[in-house]
Amino acid sequence: MAKMPTTIDEVTSVWLTETTGWDIEAATTEQIGVGIGVSSAVYRVHLRGAGSPETVVVKLPALDPAAVFTSTMLRMYLRETQFFLKLAHQTPIRVPRCHHAEIDPETSQFVLVMEDVGHLREVDQVGGMGILDAERAIDGLARWHATWWRQADDLARDGLTVSLSDEIYKAVLPLVFDEGWNKLLGEVEVPSAIQAVGPRWVAAMPRLLDALSVAPTTMIHGDFRADNLFFDGTGSVVALDFQLVGTGHGAYDLAYFITQSLTAADASGHEQALFGRWIAGLEGAGVPAADLSDCWEQYRVAALFCLAYPVVAWRGMDVTDPRQHDLAIAMLERFDRAVTELDLMPLL
Repeated sequence: MAKMPTTIDEVTSVWLTETTGWDIEAATTEQIGVGIGVSSAVYRVHLRGAGSPETVVVKLPALDPAAVFTSTMLRMYLRETQFFLKLAHQTPIRVPRCHHAEIDPETSQFVLVMEDVGHLREVDQVGGMGILDAERAIDGLARWHATWWRQADDLARDGLTVSLSDEIYKAVLPLVFDEGWNKLLGEVEVPSAIQAVGPRWVAAMPRLLDALSVAPTTMIHGDFRADNLFFDGTGSVVALDFQLVGTGHGAYDLAYFITQSLTAADASGHEQALFGRWIAGLEGAGVPAADLSDCWEQYRVAALFCLAYPVVAWRGMDVTDPRQHDLAIAMLERFDRAVTELDLMPLL
């Protein structure tokens, strides 16, 4: 077997030929996803050869050692590789076809060679996803959650997902959150509601995660947001990035999506309707109504937990990069709206 590459320079036409079976004559690369997929290095590889697609996407560990450390500790690379090897064929929504997946469990060095879906329509998360697209995304999310409803505890035991209540989160998140929080306070004007939540978030975090891990659980995507979603020609959602697939309450994905991917105004005006659409989608897919009685409270708990995303992202962010800066600011402003309108402070 060909040696697994550790850098993009080692993803050569010879290596691709040996691992995919295509007869590749030439391969040229360009880095993509800068400022979006900071936990990994992502490349588009242009191919010339018999029987090969014109392009593929190659994913490798991040270029930033701090991001590699965090991703390794949280088993993010292992999760995504195993998703493609063992779970992707069960998904009720479209995900990229995986041509090659390989990981060293000891070092977390990995490589993925995937279908390039970059030609599909995308939505810029900074601008916010429109309501029609949000409805389609939520329809797909409900089908995803229904597929693994009450089955995801077994996935966590088998090491295919990580439960939200796993001790690794409680060990790692306080460290990276505090680093991101201190950096954030020194570089931007933090909205008042977030200033009130931030200092108390770490103490509340274990309880929030435990609450989101109580049955009935499902397999959560873990990073279901606009920048990880595309739409095909029929308008159906196509999902990317499975490094945070976990076991937990499905409301986690929904709250993260609505509170972070829609503008504050759209979330304010449509939150209840979108939540109801998700509930209806679950029921339509056979989830018992009795399993859904406390979903709104779980939604609020998840919304509060989601402060982790912009704060931890800020920790390793290049604030001189406009896209990275604008995305984090948008997420903070949208969280600020959620704190007030969802009455999240009492949950602390």
